[in-house]
Amino acid sequence: MGWSVARPTGLTFHRPNLSTKGFTLITPGSDNSAYLLDMDGRVVHRWTFDTIDPGYGRLLDNGNLLMSGSDVNLADPPQDEPTKPPPPFEQHITRLGGYKTTLQEVDWDGNVVWQYENRAQHHDFVRLANGNTMLPEWVELSEELHKAVRGGHRLPRERLPRLLGDDIVEVDPSGTEVRRIHLWELLDPVKDPIHPSKRRWEWTHLNAIDVNDHGDIAFSARTNDRVGVIDGATGELKLKFTDTHGQHHVTWVGDDRIQVFDNGASTSRVIEIDVNSGEVVWSYQATPAQQFFSNYISGADRLWSGSVLVCEGSSGRLFEVGRDLQVVWEWINPFVNHRRNGDVSVGIYRAHRYAPDHAAFAGRDLDPARFGNLNRLSGLL
Repeated sequence: MGWSVARPTGLTFHRPNLSTKGFTLITPGSDNSAYLLDMDGRVVHRWTFDTIDPGYGRLLDNGNLLMSGSDVNLADPPQDEPTKPPPPFEQHITRLGGYKTTLQEVDWDGNVVWQYENRAQHHDFVRLANGNTMLPEWVELSEELHKAVRGGHRLPRERLPRLLGDDIVEVDPSGTEVRRIHLWELLDPVKDPIHPSKRRWEWTHLNAIDVNDHGDIAFSARTNDRVGVIDGATGELKLKFTDTHGQHHVTWVGDDRIQVFDNGASTSRVIEIDVNSGEVVWSYQATPAQQFFSNYISGADRLWSGSVLVCEGSSGRLFEVGRDLQVVWEWINPFVNHRRNGDVSVGIYRAHRYAPDHAAFAGRDLDPARFGNLNRLSGLL
């Protein structure tokens, strides 16, 4: 989405009689904090992180916040010098999108109550009902598979690193690994090629996972444009969906339905897929279609009312859309940060909205006046 240099920020549109009431959690890109917003788009709570650069968080059923992030002391990633020997795996992955080092669970006051470090983890995580945690992990593929995977491109005279694949790892509360799924065993190196626009660095780039009550795992693999479902009982693929491009944030929205943010090449959409038939049964695309586009990151959160909270990630625009395709709430990120290279960042990886009776809010003071100065300085009052 393009925008004016004088674009409005904060709450820009609201139809209170149609919106789904709750509190919205965001972690702006390159910020050191996560923020909780009320329906008027004002900050009512803030978690600040000192030891990690926070990337993306979600509230747990116990009321704590689980946040992925990277060690604040992490060295700068190696430069991209295609004609030189590629850096070793441990350094190479630090220059890939979505790289993280740490999961931190913090209480309402920001105290760390649990931490897991894995310097090959990236993008997403799921806290399971049994207390375990599931997350993607980059792994180097074998030389044989490296050669067998089709697609992608290389730069002139580029000396390619070993192609990366993804494992899905489950750890218990002590951080001990209890299960590992090799995603690269479930896809076909010829039938599931890397998209031609992508360099031959990663086969799958697993940017989203979600698990339903039956243990079935939905996943999104961005670099080869695949959305899939792994059967929790057999470990086999029960769905491979191929009609997306650069997609993010696959989530279960029923026992046999998944929802996907399909970034697309020039316009974006949110789609709901029937797992049994592989058919799209609902979709949202703006009118005109060019009004809604994010070329990377982004998400779509199905709310208890049936509406969808959409995060148009690259522009930092959030909006709620009903099943009737009508937008009923919109908020645009006023928090302007800077990446390590100095580039301006207004993006938001994902956003989640939680009902007022969520355990995290019990007995809490959610008056935006507590953050009056921040709200005023950010133009949210």
